[in-house]
Amino acid sequence: MAEIFIRQLIDDRDGKPIDTGLGHEVTFSYQGADYRIDLRPTNADKIEAAFAPYIKVAEKVSSAGKARAKVSAATKPSGSGRSAEQLKAIREWAGKNGFDISPRERVRADVIDALDAAH
Repeated sequence: MAEIFIRQLIDDRDGKPIDTGLGHEVTFSYQGADYRIDLRPTNADKIEAAFAPYIKVAEKVSSAGKARAKVSAATKPSGSGRSAEQLKAIREWAGKNGFDISPRERVRADVIDALDAAH
């Protein structure tokens, strides 16, 4: 008995079939999670156009930059990539320089930008 297997790719966005050889597998990361989506050329163009203004001003991070070595709690980087000691110093600087900042809340980007500009 002869069998024929047909593999058909479907656009994950709109559910339409993807013509052979024309599909685009798009991968991206957001908020620390990696994603993969199969798209027809039309939808691939749409996602590229949507991401373009953000990519233009973003800093590219290498895959090696994602790997983190094990470190102690005192030097463990926060979501900002700065250690607890660095964040404590930033908070102290911010308090001395007129910024209203809580000892627990996330350090705002404008505070870090001001610190960087001052140094």
